[in-house]
Amino acid sequence: MTRFESVKALVFDVFGTVVDWREGVARDAAPVLAKLGRRDIDPRAFADAWRKRYQPAMEACRSGRRPFTRLDVLHRENLEGVLQDHGIAPETLGESALDELNRAWHRLDPWPEAVAGLTRLKRKFIIAPLSNGNIALMTNMAKRAGIPWDAILGAEVAQAYKPQPEAYLRTAEILGIRPAELCLVAAHNGDLKAARGCGLATAFVHRPTEHGPDQTSDLAPSEAWDAVAKDFQDLAHQLGC
Repeated sequence: MTRFESVKALVFDVFGTVVDWREGVARDAAPVLAKLGRRDIDPRAFADAWRKRYQPAMEACRSGRRPFTRLDVLHRENLEGVLQDHGIAPETLGESALDELNRAWHRLDPWPEAVAGLTRLKRKFIIAPLSNGNIALMTNMAKRAGIPWDAILGAEVAQAYKPQPEAYLRTAEILGIRPAELCLVAAHNGDLKAARGCGLATAFVHRPTEHGPDQTSDLAPSEAWDAVAKDFQDLAHQLGC
């Protein structure tokens, strides 16, 4: 693990790597769909459909077709689109209910070992999110779940969505360290590839059920990342925390 001798901070992808977004969104969507009389819609499939709009929405910002827009706003627009796809007029829910459902992303639960693993890693490294989630979202999530971040970083701070290089490089700059002194921890090979391209160290963590029991992506590391771990506790052990 000589690559980590110079690493001062670990930054984490959050959706899927730290928290289980699919089950959390499905949990909050289920009573809303039931109240609408739409028990024919599987809440997990609803969560998947909402998430499917995630990358295209950010790509509009990455490409310059629209200014940088925080994820809460994109999530809300995507929610209205998913409802319409299922034949539900968003106004049927009302503004308050729409806002409350949109905040499902603020209430996601960590994977079972995540908080304990992060607590161990924090003993040796600065730890922070490098998420596409906005500051309010990340702060509320951490407060609710007891996630022990040292700082809240990510897209809104960097004003760039991953995998834009600025998301990684500005995060290192904000922390006052060189890219080589920063490590991205993620369950997604594409995120790690972009981070490595910017000079960051990389750590792959297995999350084989992020997309449910039939997941087909990111089941194994696609490259020789600097660390590969089964979970955060395993990563902490490997890094001597």
